[in-house]
Amino acid sequence: MPELDPAPDLVTFGETMALFVSRRTGPLRFARDFDLGLGGAESNLAVGVTRLGRSACWVGRVGADEFGDLIRSALTGEGVDVRALPDLEAQTGLMIKGRRTADHVDVRYYRAGSAGSRLRPEDLDPALIRGARVLHVTAITPALSESARATVRHAVEEARDAGVPVSLDVNYRRALWSQDAAGAWLREVAGRVDVLFATADEARLIAADAPRDDPAATAAALAALGPRHVLVKLGSRGAVEWSDGVCRRAPAYQVTAVDPVGAGDAFAAGWLADWLEGAEPDQRLRTACAAGAFAVTSQGDWESLPTRADLTLLERSADGVSR
Repeated sequence: MPELDPAPDLVTFGETMALFVSRRTGPLRFARDFDLGLGGAESNLAVGVTRLGRSACWVGRVGADEFGDLIRSALTGEGVDVRALPDLEAQTGLMIKGRRTADHVDVRYYRAGSAGSRLRPEDLDPALIRGARVLHVTAITPALSESARATVRHAVEEARDAGVPVSLDVNYRRALWSQDAAGAWLREVAGRVDVLFATADEARLIAADAPRDDPAATAAALAALGPRHVLVKLGSRGAVEWSDGVCRRAPAYQVTAVDPVGAGDAFAAGWLADWLEGAEPDQRLRTACAAGAFAVTSQGDWESLPTRADLTLLERSADGVSR
């Protein structure tokens, strides 16, 4: 009998879109040249975990079009186990990114009715989830459609029934749903996950009374809802982790930021990869901060996600030249 492929360490799912990035700064209406790529929080994370040495599977719907083919080939080329389901009735969604100013990134979505938004519970293989070491979801997917929301609910219950830990990154997108709608869903699901990633602002969608100036207290407030591990991302101020009743803090790495998109996905990928490796808590938090810092150093949602070797570059001083 042929040997079965081992189950991936991490399973995730969601919408990945074709991404057009303007090559010039200013209003998008004046853009003439674009670079073509792809982007999606869940697939970004899958790439990040894979580059750091763990295995990851991404499930999603794509159109039967060139953009769907791009997503399949690019993610497969990164070593991700890709389960891209072709949708013959909808097209792959689009994301357009430009810089309105040197310091402000302008991201626009064209994903209503897209293939990715049509994800449904039966698209997920229960055996895939049950065989994973962790299921990772975001609060982007449930905002896409009723069927996508049902898919997240189904996946979380499948994982819980099998004893598979669930990781949730809030990743709030105001273009997709209101704070009230997102907050209601997040409060419903927060007690059913094991790992929770959020910025300080996102945390208050879940716990409205979380203090604004005390990240440790914010993390503790979220942990009180049920998650065993809570990560509060503080951007240039680092991050706080509350795990098993212990609070830890790590500073941010000082880098030159080129493109901030994807930093949160890289942070979560770094933490989860080290968690899967069995790393000590302080180490996995440092890795998360390092991965998040590395992700902003060049253009692209996932292209600059680091390998293990890349992370050592942040520890070197000297002149920034590798010889």
